[in-house]
Amino acid sequence: MSLFSALKRAIGAMPADEPGTALYAAIVGEARRPDWYVAGEVPDTMDGRFDMVALVLSLTLMRLEADTDRAAPQASADITDRFITDMDGNLRQDGVGDQVVGKHLGRMMAALGGRLGAYREAGADDAVLAQALARNLWRGQPHAEDALAWVTAEARRLQARLAATPFATLHGGGWPSA
Repeated sequence: MSLFSALKRAIGAMPADEPGTALYAAIVGEARRPDWYVAGEVPDTMDGRFDMVALVLSLTLMRLEADTDRAAPQASADITDRFITDMDGNLRQDGVGDQVVGKHLGRMMAALGGRLGAYREAGADDAVLAQALARNLWRGQPHAEDALAWVTAEARRLQARLAATPFATLHGGGWPSA
């Protein structure tokens, strides 16, 4: 079963009224958009799909960090909790035993934190963002420069769409259209 099938199943298993579920589902939906894997040539592997969820989640967390709404920090915590629940479910579905699930989740959270830090540090510098994307999405493997340029530009477009989307819309699971 693919990571996205597992993500879809795990999200479907989450109660719809659980805080952050709708927004997390929208994040996964964005990360699953075929353009990332076709035009952007992001590897369509378990690692590549994880890294796309981490990218979109990071951009969303950064958007929420910039929001002045008092509920934004809780919304960030809620979607991070959904990510943990989702990854836990995927690990268990893949047969990872209880004794090591925590260790795997710790690595996934560290990976998310590292990516969030790199994307945050890039700020408005497209060259720094491109370096972080190349390092995280292709993990040292060769990649086409035009694909990297597309992913960098698309990540910036997503950031702009997120910034233009009111907090209440995002918080309710509404996603900015392309």
